[in-house]
Amino acid sequence: MNFVQPIRDTQVIEEIKQFLMDWSHRNYMLFVFGINTGLRIQDILSFRVKDVQGEHLVMREMKTGKRKILKLTPVLKQELRRYTEGMDKNAYLFPSRQGKGKPIQRDMAYKIMRLVADEFKLVDIGTHTLRKTWAYHLYQKTKDITLVQKMLNHSDKSITMRYIGMDQDMMDAAMNDFGL
Repeated sequence: MNFVQPIRDTQVIEEIKQFLMDWSHRNYMLFVFGINTGLRIQDILSFRVKDVQGEHLVMREMKTGKRKILKLTPVLKQELRRYTEGMDKNAYLFPSRQGKGKPIQRDMAYKIMRLVADEFKLVDIGTHTLRKTWAYHLYQKTKDITLVQKMLNHSDKSITMRYIGMDQDMMDAAMNDFGL
């Protein structure tokens, strides 16, 4: 697996959202869902419309097998309401155009993210970028690494700091302030 980075610039995030909305509401929602939940792509793609109708997402993570309850953000709730209007409750949230009654596959989600990366000249971007972007911005907002660590199910704070790219940010800042 390639190492991917979070999208740090909120202006770029807004531009990506507009680009995706102009292209495809489904692809826009995939991006918005990912950056507002911090879930892994295989978990995201398994959701059906009925799974996102309440206040919380209740699920079992595929990778860890752990039960997770995640409150939907107000922004995500509003976007989901608009997106799912008129959709069958049993339909996949991110339906494939290839097979009726099936979700898009992980490789299609990756292709969407690669197209975004190419369009916006971003490097080290993949489907895991959505999760890392969520974690990075949650940390920036709360400055609570323990909370982010717990929500990501990481065993150590240093893992979380490296995961969200804060180690690199701190090294870059140190070099910006350094000079002999």
